[in-house]
Amino acid sequence: MHHPARSLAEITLIGIAFLLAGLVLVVPLVLIFSFALREGIGVYLANIVQPHTLHAIGLTVVTALIVVPTNIVIGTCLAWLVTRFRFRGRQLLISIIELPAAMSPIVAGVVYLFLYGGQGLLGPTLQAVGIQIMFTPLAIVLVSLFVTAPFVARELIPLMSQQGTEDEEAALSLGANGWQMFFHVTLPNIRWALVYGAVLTNARAMGEFGAVSVVSGAIRGQTNTLPLQINLLFNDFNITGAFAAASTLALIAVLTLIAKSLLEAWEHR
Repeated sequence: MHHPARSLAEITLIGIAFLLAGLVLVVPLVLIFSFALREGIGVYLANIVQPHTLHAIGLTVVTALIVVPTNIVIGTCLAWLVTRFRFRGRQLLISIIELPAAMSPIVAGVVYLFLYGGQGLLGPTLQAVGIQIMFTPLAIVLVSLFVTAPFVARELIPLMSQQGTEDEEAALSLGANGWQMFFHVTLPNIRWALVYGAVLTNARAMGEFGAVSVVSGAIRGQTNTLPLQINLLFNDFNITGAFAAASTLALIAVLTLIAKSLLEAWEHR
């Protein structure tokens, strides 16, 4: 297919876009890996397999494995509710869905501390029955669920509102039940918005620092996620170790994006 010649303005804009993308995305990645590997691959691997760093990697991955599927289910249900039904308080519910995105992560962490801390609203009652939430991995999962709650719903609500209900009504008229309609009609129509929401949720869950730092206590080898471990390594002046941990976080993000791209390419084929 013959493509028309691009104007100078188009070429300039494309060049600027690539330049900015390189400066904002590629250069930081290159710097992270170059600093991580500056003392050699042996030192790099030794820092990665350091027990506290391995624990931080594991806790970060486990948190994401809990948070992402949970928010996919909750976000899909909320999007279905606000786009397929009209009820009093609908706009208020949409605003509540958006609330975690508008709230500072530090504030979110403090709210959980006031709720479940030893001197909080529910903390003493829970501790009386032997339940400790603050400064445990459970607190990290709960606050991560909160700060990532809007991402899937925010991707789905505009799309589902635009698509309308005609396809679903047609499926129901042909005898499909609710589950058949969802899995064979609704889900195929929203699958890519669902993937994008999951990618955003995963990135935020793995990279969250502010809220997690408040509720976790940043206990080495116990409640340190990867972002907290990177911060502690910097504070310990272990620059190579900090960049090695940072490169792991960056590599997970890159692999997530590659997986999304492969899914898109497979879908196009």
